[in-house]
Amino acid sequence: MTRVQLTDAEWDFIGPYLPIGEYGPYPERLRQQFEGVIWRFKTGGQWREMPQEFGAWSTVSNRFRLWRNAGVLEALLEGLIADAAKRGEVDLSLVSIDSTTVRAHHDAAGMHLGEDVLTALEKAAAEEEKATSKGATAKNKAEADPERKERRRVRCRRKLRLKAALLGRSRGGQTSKVHLAADRKCRPLAFVLTAGQAADSPQFIPVLKKIRVHGPVGRPRTRPDAVAGDKAYSSRGNRAHLRRRGIKAVIPEKDDQAANRKKKGAEGGRPVSHDADLYKERNTVERLINKLKAWRGIATRYDKTPESYLAGLHLRASMIWIKDLTRGDPLIRARSAP
Repeated sequence: MTRVQLTDAEWDFIGPYLPIGEYGPYPERLRQQFEGVIWRFKTGGQWREMPQEFGAWSTVSNRFRLWRNAGVLEALLEGLIADAAKRGEVDLSLVSIDSTTVRAHHDAAGMHLGEDVLTALEKAAAEEEKATSKGATAKNKAEADPERKERRRVRCRRKLRLKAALLGRSRGGQTSKVHLAADRKCRPLAFVLTAGQAADSPQFIPVLKKIRVHGPVGRPRTRPDAVAGDKAYSSRGNRAHLRRRGIKAVIPEKDDQAANRKKKGAEGGRPVSHDADLYKERNTVERLINKLKAWRGIATRYDKTPESYLAGLHLRASMIWIKDLTRGDPLIRARSAP
């Protein structure tokens, strides 16, 4: 007998966000199917190995794909953050940003792309290569030899598939990287998924732009009071972006940047400082990463498509918020008690 994945109080948060058809009967075993999706990402097991308590594995898998394509799990996360904001429980006085690398299982390789999509990607890659026009001699040799040309085409298609699946090559094999933001209470606010070899600094602004906290009235809040990050995010562009938006930067300066600035003398500008006490709280995002990876299906990527893995991230993040909300409400906590 598989243990229950949700309590009644937790299901009360989730149920209103699941789409139901305007006509026809209420979907049977909707809660069990949602619990089946939780089981899949929590254990990292295959869909076909799903226990019968959750229903037919194909039904649960199809239901998850419908929710993924409709953006239901992302909307669930946004709704839970908004619910917490209405209670005054979202703390944006300090937001911490970091990234973590996720090893991709070999089952995650081989995402299917249509022939028309591959052709379009090949064309775009050829135009980009032509613009840079490096290694023209080797390219001419490859075009002269049919076998080399075919091998080149196969390699190009393989790279394009990996790029479309947001999978990168590293010493450990294929990997993806999750860039995320956490609030002061160790709860997730935004995610950006990239290939494993992607640098951290260029994703700093995209992660910040995804932070949207809907309050009871007015526009959603998108600007925290301060943002903490490690030295990887220390760049002029990131600091200028925070300065323009009136956000306090809690980011230490890299040693080579400091040496460069000192070398220029007065032209190098003033020394970069950061609040050391606030920086100590940056561990919230690292603790959040540990929470996310407590689910095996998040710690290792088994999904071929980046959309499926990102939907799993939103599901895991939603459960973290739900656990926190039910823990803070005494009435809900009493209902959850056996």
